[in-house]
Amino acid sequence: MTNDKLLFASDYMEGAHPALMRRLLETNLEKTPGYGQDGYSESARAKIRAACAAPEADVFFLVGGTQTNATVIDAVLRPWQGVIAAESGHVSTHEAGAIEYGGHKVITLPQREGKLDAAQVRRCVDAYRGDENREHMVMPGMVYISQPTEFGTLYALAELEALSAACREAGIALYLDGARLAYALATPGNDVTLPDIARLCDAFYIGGTKCGALFGEAVVFPKRGFVPHFFTMVKQHGALLAKGRIAGVQFDALFTDGLYLEIGRTAIEAAERIRAALREKGYRLAFFAPTNQIFLLLDRARATALQEKLELSFWENPDADHTILRIATSWATTKEDVDRLIDVL
Repeated sequence: MTNDKLLFASDYMEGAHPALMRRLLETNLEKTPGYGQDGYSESARAKIRAACAAPEADVFFLVGGTQTNATVIDAVLRPWQGVIAAESGHVSTHEAGAIEYGGHKVITLPQREGKLDAAQVRRCVDAYRGDENREHMVMPGMVYISQPTEFGTLYALAELEALSAACREAGIALYLDGARLAYALATPGNDVTLPDIARLCDAFYIGGTKCGALFGEAVVFPKRGFVPHFFTMVKQHGALLAKGRIAGVQFDALFTDGLYLEIGRTAIEAAERIRAALREKGYRLAFFAPTNQIFLLLDRARATALQEKLELSFWENPDADHTILRIATSWATTKEDVDRLIDVL
C-alpha cells in the first residue's frame, strides 16, 4: 500500500535498524532454546548489565510497552497497592486502563512539564499514612515515571536523584518507563545515563520498539531477585515469547559497539531542524520538548490544512478554536523527508 502523505505520526512506523535485520537473517535458521534461554539473549543481558554498570541485574525481554508496564507494575505491587503517576503519564492516559485491569489503581498527581517531583511523592505518601481511614484506601506502593515523559521532556539528574531519595525514604519502588530512552540519551543537555538510572531506580525498561527494533523491551531490575519468580509472572501475563531469541538477537545488536547510545541522534537532529523551521515560519509550540517529539498549537483551519499533506498525531483540543498535533521523528527519519516537511510548512 502507498500513502502520499508525509508520515511523522510516530516513532515506530519503520521496521528495524539494518544491523538488527542483518543479525536476524544471519541467525534465522539456527535452532536455539526457547523463552529467552538462548545464547544470544544471554549475550544481550551481559551487554545490558555492562552498559548499565549493574553486574547483578536481572534482565528480561518482553514484547511491547503496555504489556511491560502492566507486567512489571503487577509483579512489584501487592494486591492492596497502587502506582503513583503523573496525570499525563502513559499508564494514566494511553494504556486503556491496563494497570487497573490488572487490579491496581493508578494514583494520579498533577504534572509539571509532564513530570512529577519529590515533594509531590512525599505529600501523597504522607497523606495516606496520616489518614485514619487508610485501611479503606489504596496504598501507594510505587512511583511510575518515563524518560522522556509523555510530553517529550526530560528528568534532569538532580530531579531523578530527588525522586529516588523520596521513594527510598517512603519504602516504595521507583519504576522508569524507557520506551523512548534512546532519544533521551541522545539529546544534547541530557545528564542522565544508563548507570544513573540503574543506580536510582528499582526497575526500568530499555525501549526497543520505538528505538530501532522490530519489537521488544528489555526490563531491568538492578538488584538481583528484586521480583522473585518474575519469569513466571511474565508467563501469567501472556508476555513470554516462545521464540525469545528473536528479542535477544535484536538487543544483542542494539548493545554492540554502542549502537543504542547512538541510534537516537538522527531523530534528535531531525527534530531540531524542524523546530528551527517552525520558529522561522511563525508556528507556535504548545510546549517545548527537547527530544524527538514536537507539539504544534494550531487553529483548526491550519491543522486541517496540514493534515491533508502530513500524517501527524492528534494530541488534544485545548479549547474550541485550537488543536495540538504532534510531529515525531525517529532513528530512521531521512534528511529528504525533513526537507519535504519543511517545504509543506
